[in-house]
Amino acid sequence: MRILVTGGAGYIGSIVTEELIKAGHEVVVYDNLGKGHRAAVDPDARFVQGDLSDGDLIRRTFSEQSVEAVIHMAADAMVGESVTNPAKYYRNNLVAGLSLLDAMRDSEVRKIVFSSTCATYGEPVRLPMDETLPTNPLNPYGQSKLAFEGALKWYGPAYGMNYVALRYFNAAGATERCGEQHDPESHIIPLVLQAATGKRTHVEIYGDDYPTRDGTCVRDYIHVVDLARAHILALGILDERSAIYNLGCGGDGYTVKELIDVARQVTGRDIDARLAPRRPGDPPALVATSEKIANELGWKPEFQVLRVIVDSAWRWMQAHPNGYEE
Repeated sequence: MRILVTGGAGYIGSIVTEELIKAGHEVVVYDNLGKGHRAAVDPDARFVQGDLSDGDLIRRTFSEQSVEAVIHMAADAMVGESVTNPAKYYRNNLVAGLSLLDAMRDSEVRKIVFSSTCATYGEPVRLPMDETLPTNPLNPYGQSKLAFEGALKWYGPAYGMNYVALRYFNAAGATERCGEQHDPESHIIPLVLQAATGKRTHVEIYGDDYPTRDGTCVRDYIHVVDLARAHILALGILDERSAIYNLGCGGDGYTVKELIDVARQVTGRDIDARLAPRRPGDPPALVATSEKIANELGWKPEFQVLRVIVDSAWRWMQAHPNGYEE
């Protein structure tokens, strides 16, 4: 199948592209390189530089590249920034996404896998979190993603489109070629590992008085390769139906303190962790159950142990000390 991956020069998008090509698909990466890295794009993928707001370019790309399906990953994804600049998030995550859907409708491209988020749930009413939980986002980032899910729901029957929305928990880890590099960095595993390398003097723990086993927040980490493989499985049902799935490893999750301890073991280095005030809106625990996608698509995470996930990220960071700017 020939697949257009929006945001395919980004962290997750580049690894999804890598796994798609390994699985025998042809890939066209569509990215404006505002945050992605040209060097992260698989050399076997075709590349188009452009914005999602440029509907004419998307239509030409669909036509010239004979695109059969879309994996939509392009988005802004910083929770704090979404609160201070909600206009940016609605413009880029919803309005630009509608431009993509309109181009799909006009070009008769009827299959899409959407990179959604557990932030659509807000603070969960129970754990582990399944797809029947009410959606009540705590920030514009989660709300903009949920709004796009709503568009998919109604575009589907109106225009003959099928979709799968994958609600990610904490994607982490790396492949040999692709890893995590954001500017500014906001994800905890690269932040902790940067403290191990000396690029940061310390890492901050935001609150230690939550109702968890050691007082710090609990999160569910999923290796980015496992996440990528879920996208490939999702493509397989789009001829028949639409669906929404959670993507996480489940179990008990890991606290921030446990994550830092694992990083110390992996790197063999002392990591200075300093207590800081809670961040507004941080739920005490976010842990998935992915039973639905396991039962319906046969998906099962291969890399469930946090040490394995952190080790892959550490090895990529060691091999690429300056990231993609080498």
